Formats: sequence, C-alpha cells, structure tokens
Amino acid sequence: MTSPPPQTRLDFDRDIYSVSRLNSEVRAVLDGSFPMLWVQGEVSNLAQPSSGHIYFSLKDEAAQVRCAMFKAKRLLLGFRPANGQQVLARVRVSLFEPRGDYQLICEHLEPAGEGALRLELERLKRRLAAEGLFAPALKRPIPPFPRQVGVITSPMGAAVHDILSVLKRRMAALPVLIYPVQVQGQGAAAEMVAALGLANRRSECDVLILARGGGSLEDLWAFNDEALARAIRASAIPVVSGVGHEVDFTLADLAADQRAATPSAAAELVSPSGEHLRLSVLALAQRLGAAQARRLAGLGQRLGAATRHLRLLHPAAALERRGQALDDLERRLLTATAGRLDQARRRLAPAVVRLTAGSPGRALPGLRSVLAGLGRRLALAADRTQETRRERLALAVQGLEARSPLATLARGYAVVTRERDGAILRDAAEVGPGDLVRARLRQGALTCRVVDTDEGP
Repeated sequence: MTSPPPQTRLDFDRDIYSVSRLNSEVRAVLDGSFPMLWVQGEVSNLAQPSSGHIYFSLKDEAAQVRCAMFKAKRLLLGFRPANGQQVLARVRVSLFEPRGDYQLICEHLEPAGEGALRLELERLKRRLAAEGLFAPALKRPIPPFPRQVGVITSPMGAAVHDILSVLKRRMAALPVLIYPVQVQGQGAAAEMVAALGLANRRSECDVLILARGGGSLEDLWAFNDEALARAIRASAIPVVSGVGHEVDFTLADLAADQRAATPSAAAELVSPSGEHLRLSVLALAQRLGAAQARRLAGLGQRLGAATRHLRLLHPAAALERRGQALDDLERRLLTATAGRLDQARRRLAPAVVRLTAGSPGRALPGLRSVLAGLGRRLALAADRTQETRRERLALAVQGLEARSPLATLARGYAVVTRERDGAILRDAAEVGPGDLVRARLRQGALTCRVVDTDEGP
C-alpha cells in the first residue's frame, strides 16, 4: 500500500477557514472591539429600497465608508437625509458577511452644524404655535405717543446707536431707557428674560424694543430661546422686535407684538415723527381757519338776509331786536373762537416745555462743572503722589549713605589689601614680615612694608 503524498499529511495540521467562517469571526472581532462612535461626514450614494431601510456612504476629503440604517431607527428620524448633506451619525462598527464589506450600522442620524439648529428651531416653532403663543389675537397695539421707550439690547453694539439715532431724528424729546444685556452666547437669553421682568416691574416705559444687529443663525440663537418667547408674550408692556436683517426671523419676532425688519425700523415704529406732528398741527390750524371762515361767511349771509328782510318789513322795534340778537351772536362767536384758541394754546404749552427741558444745551453747564471738578481732583492727586515719591527717595538716599563703605572709612578705619594680588586682609596670618600691603583711607592710600605680625586677639 502506497503512502499519501506529503502535502496531504500536512493538511491534517492546518486550521483551514472557510470564507463564511472567516467573515463571521472578523465580524465578531469588529463588533466587540469598538464602542458606539460619533462620525461626521457627507452623505453620498443614498439608496432607499422598499424594505424601509436606507443605505448610503459617509465620506470626507480622503475616504468613505458604507453605512446602513434599518427601518426601526429610520422611522425615528426628524428629517429626510439627502446626498451632499453633512450629517452626524451614532454608529456601531460591523461587517456585512455575505459580501465581506466593512460597514457602519447607524443608530441615530442628525444634520450637522447649522442644519441641526434650523431643524431644532422648526420643531420648537411648531410646538409653540400649536400652543397658540403666536396667535395674532394676543398681539397688543403699539402706543402712538409713548411717554418713554425702553430698549433691551447690548450697550456696545451697533443696534443701540442706530436706534438712538433714529429716535433723536424723529422725536428728540422722547425719553429712552436702555436695559443693557448680552445678545449672543451663553446666558444671553436669561439676561433678556430678566430685563423684560425688570421693565415690567418698574413700569417706566410704554413700549419696549428688543433688538440686535445681524449675524448667523448661531449668533441669533439666543433669540430662539423658548423662555424668552414666553417672557415676551407674558410682558404687560408691548414689545417690538428688531433682530438682525430683513431675512432673519426668530421666535422672538413671532412672539413680539410687532416685528420690525431691523433695529432702525423698530425705532421708527415706536416713535412719532416730530415733523409729521408739526405738519398735522399746521393742517389742523388750516382746517380750523377754513371752518371759521365758512362759519363767518354763513353768518354774514344770514346777516345780509336778515338785513334785507328788515328793510322790507322796516319796523323799528323788530330791527332793534334783530340787531341785539346779531350782537349777541357776534359776541358768542368771538367768545367761542377765543376759547378754542386758548384751549389750543394750553395744549401746545406742555409740549413746548417738554421740548425745552429735553434740550441737550441744558445739561452742558452741569457737565462742564463736573469736568472742572475732576480736573482739580486730578491735579491734587498728582501733587500728593509727587510729594510722597520725593519723601520715599530722600529716605532711600539716607539709607544708602548709612550703608556706604565710605562712611566707615570716614570714622578712621582703613581697608588693607595685599600688594601682590590685591586681596583684602582679614587675618594677620595672611602676610609675613617684609610683605608689602596697601591701606585705603578716607582720603588717599598708603603702601607699607610689614615689619612684624601679631596673630593674637
């Protein structure tokens, strides 16, 4: 009997894997080696078969990986993925055994960056709208002639300067109260809610402007805060929003009693135009003059008719009575006219007083006095500081003089050095008879030769 070939005997010592076994064990290794991961990338090769699962690739500039999301997880998505969309995926690393493809199993998927913010904003907007928070019936009218305007914004931004410029141009005498807050970043929404509460507690303003300049969705995100929208709706004072530019639209705009496209537009909405009021007064005066002229013309016509009638009747007594009646009507007309004019003057006088009181020129003397006082205080402080430093310098000079070696020499002491190397002598044993030494005195120096040494104390 012949023996089997050598290679057949070696096969008994090999652990030969089938492809199925290999893929199964590789999948077990992948499934157990990685925790749940967050992966960000761009969706491509998106496929949505009738099974309800979705298959796609996530890619970046240098690589891509296959992904699968099963129907049960896909039904929980709040958006529809699309090719080219940047997404953030929570995944498990796995292997598709039939093809041996390495893939990611998606448990959760959400838009990345601003897309996620917009999705969150739309969900919040729908929920608050369903509650009726944005109902037009809840909107309050803006007072046509506010006594004082409150502005809730950043005191350092461009928005506050735009608002104040518009209010000064339209109605310089209108008082403005600024509630300074952050309008961007962490804590900004809470500060605006607190400012709304403070304005309502103090009740100093007839209308409030909530404003900031333009920016990205992230920059304006504080104005999409749910607590801020509810605080605007709960405010007893009407609120006008002026957030960003015409294209920017936030939850604060929806909750406000009136939305303006920009901070400047919000200022125009709440302030009456001084020029418009002046023209309105002129128009009313013209209407009053025309009405008076028509009244006088009518009375004149009646007078003429009565005169003609009297001439026809010609009774002296009736003529006298009618003349008295005419005089009485004339007095009543003059009295009524004078009363109307006096009433108009009384209504105009407070407005003139308010305009005069609001003039910037009245504040200049006080500001000059404050500036002069500050200048005097600065000069006194500078003199005191200079005198203090002179005293400290004199004390330092005295201390240096007290510690100077020259002061010691002045008291009769000398500094003795060995002539050959310049070393300072502190012990008589350092030189011997015949050595040259040099003694430094307060004035001058001596070169001496050692005759004898005494090493005793």
